[in-house]
Amino acid sequence: MYFLRMSAPDPAALFAQKTDAELLYLAQHAHQYPAAVGQAAVRELQRRGLIPAELPAGPAPHPTEAPGPEPGAGTLAWRALRGVSWPRPGYRVTPLLLWLNVLVYLAMVATGVNAWQPAGTDLVQWGSNFSPLTPTQPWRLLTSCFVHGGAAHLVLNMASLVFLGLLAEGFVGGRRLLVGYVLSGVGGSLLSWYWHTQGLNSVGASGAIFGWYGLLLATLVRRPATFTRTGRYTMLLFVFYLLASSLAGGLQAHTTDNAAHVGGLLTGSLLGLLAAPPASARQNVG
Repeated sequence: MYFLRMSAPDPAALFAQKTDAELLYLAQHAHQYPAAVGQAAVRELQRRGLIPAELPAGPAPHPTEAPGPEPGAGTLAWRALRGVSWPRPGYRVTPLLLWLNVLVYLAMVATGVNAWQPAGTDLVQWGSNFSPLTPTQPWRLLTSCFVHGGAAHLVLNMASLVFLGLLAEGFVGGRRLLVGYVLSGVGGSLLSWYWHTQGLNSVGASGAIFGWYGLLLATLVRRPATFTRTGRYTMLLFVFYLLASSLAGGLQAHTTDNAAHVGGLLTGSLLGLLAAPPASARQNVG
């Protein structure tokens, strides 16, 4: 008789297979798991550049703080927030779009626009997709994608934008993601203007974000060899779940511009099917 000694799986290799979103979740909820899990997630996030590397060894900060998981979790959350909001190699377009949307909102508030519920006239002044003016001011098809109807609207859209950017930018490519945002935003605004024949005053990045859903799905279809079969199915099911949840939420809210969502989704899907994958991605497919 004989047997083969099986080596234990390498934890680093296991965590290297997880998505950025999974690692961020594990790091932020490290107190719910064994210490080794949180530490491994943090190390992988540092390797990917999502959070800064640890400072050189030295005196422990805040020595008077009571030991416990909460301070560490708060620090990790702050580092994760800084990581997703600041550009780095392979993750430049998403933070750029995030800051553009945030800066437009802050400029609106600084000029006296209500931070929670802007008036319709204020939205028109800042470039909303306003049906009487859009035919003669077509730039509104794009500017409306950077204007939001209040803080809650902005936070909801920017959370979706960052999450999708973490999933898609390295896979789809920054340039294609930027073009996808612009074209999908315009495509969503066009369909919205055409659909709402009784009048329209629409703002928000959701049409462009739905375009990212379509772009990501189409890229997965065109580059199936990039993932293992299990990984591909997992990604597809995950994106379909998020897409279906967003569409269902939009159907329940009467103020949601679902025409812009559908228009953005169709535009992003078409772009993903027609545009060639980035050169680095074609090399990875083999």
